[in-house]
Amino acid sequence: MDPRYAVLDDAARHAHEFIEGLPSRPVGARAGLEELRSRLARPLRDQGEDPRTIVEQLARDVEPGLIGSAGPRYFGFVIGGALPVAVAADWLTSAWDQNGGGFAPSPSLTVAEEVAAGWVRELLGLPAGCGIGFVTGCQMAHFTCLAAARHAVLRDAGWDVEADGLQGAPDVRVIAGDQAHVTVTVACRMLGLGAGRVRLVPSDDQGRMRLEELEAELARGSGPTIVCAQAGDINTGAFDPIAQIVEACRAQGAWCHIDGAFGLWAATSPARRHLLAGFERADSWATDGHKWLNVPYDCGIAAVADAAAHRAAMTSTSAYIPEHEGIPWGFDWTPEFSRRARGVPLYAALRFLGRAGIRDLIDGCCDHAERMAAKLAEADGVEIVNDVVLNQVLVRFDDDDGATGAVIERVQRDGTCWLGGSSFRGRAVMRVSVVGWQTTAEDIDRSAEAILAAARAKHAMR
Repeated sequence: MDPRYAVLDDAARHAHEFIEGLPSRPVGARAGLEELRSRLARPLRDQGEDPRTIVEQLARDVEPGLIGSAGPRYFGFVIGGALPVAVAADWLTSAWDQNGGGFAPSPSLTVAEEVAAGWVRELLGLPAGCGIGFVTGCQMAHFTCLAAARHAVLRDAGWDVEADGLQGAPDVRVIAGDQAHVTVTVACRMLGLGAGRVRLVPSDDQGRMRLEELEAELARGSGPTIVCAQAGDINTGAFDPIAQIVEACRAQGAWCHIDGAFGLWAATSPARRHLLAGFERADSWATDGHKWLNVPYDCGIAAVADAAAHRAAMTSTSAYIPEHEGIPWGFDWTPEFSRRARGVPLYAALRFLGRAGIRDLIDGCCDHAERMAAKLAEADGVEIVNDVVLNQVLVRFDDDDGATGAVIERVQRDGTCWLGGSSFRGRAVMRVSVVGWQTTAEDIDRSAEAILAAARAKHAMR
């Protein structure tokens, strides 16, 4: 082998060691900010360094600060662990070093993404002709979908926002539930729609948008309107009444966008698809591959029923870009002109899992969440705050913010599992998110015991 490429084998060896050690390593980081800075910060030399030395030292220096988020007992931030086949496809994508922006610079990978997009439509039951764009994550999926929405509602009002901007344009109303994820409002901020101008509709005790409140808000005005519904609340996992929301939008001529960052994949489960009833009649959908499909970062998915609006909001052209009518170009559907072919790991993951594997992954995680909730609820002083309808479990200890925070801190320090804190309805909660492909019932039992042990230790110190 050419010695210049030996570093690739070194990287593969370190990757193997890390991945194979995930089930047994402490899930949280073992080094803090200052230690990691001292390990990684060094003067940049005038002359370059040996590549094998760089990789060897990089693997050594970052190791104490790596989180076991790809492992079986990580339940924080709705982060899935990458399937080995998806990691392998991701490595190849990097090695091939193709620009996923279009067919001319990357014929094969463009077609692979085209096929993956077709599978996404089929699996989720989306309209056959809807536009699909592979973006960095759900933040940019919202941006892409809401850019298409902005185009469409202003086009229908006689305004070309791509040519003329927002100055002087008709006012665009954006309506969302008061539990909408922050990425929805950030997308509105980036699109010039104004995060502070999003009209928030009250929700119920599970975070579901109240339909009657939405209908009242829609009746208060007219003109270009976008409604953002939620399929899978980030805290409770609850679903807005999507079918009724779509009907209300149709009655008012409003665009309906669905935030389905992880919850959209419930569509692949016969046991849970009812949670999404009517979702296929919405206008756009945002979801994440690196959550429940367990592919590496980054792989957000933006889907828009009106493909013409999607393309009009995103597409680029220049004299040096070949005419491409009928030929797939990624930059027709995403904000980026140049990018890696991020749909290729998704292509590999979908082939590996198949329909049955995706269904089993979704159902298995939801079953694990129910198991976790049931085991924790058996203990005195433990409250399960939400109805566990999907993969999210909210837990509170001794009905006290301080006690709940203390248990979370102890669990994170213990390292058996990792989960985070949140706030719901003004109360501190522990949030358990089960989305990893490696998690087993045994991992749930072991983690539940670690959580309860932390709660008992807190009581003993009183």
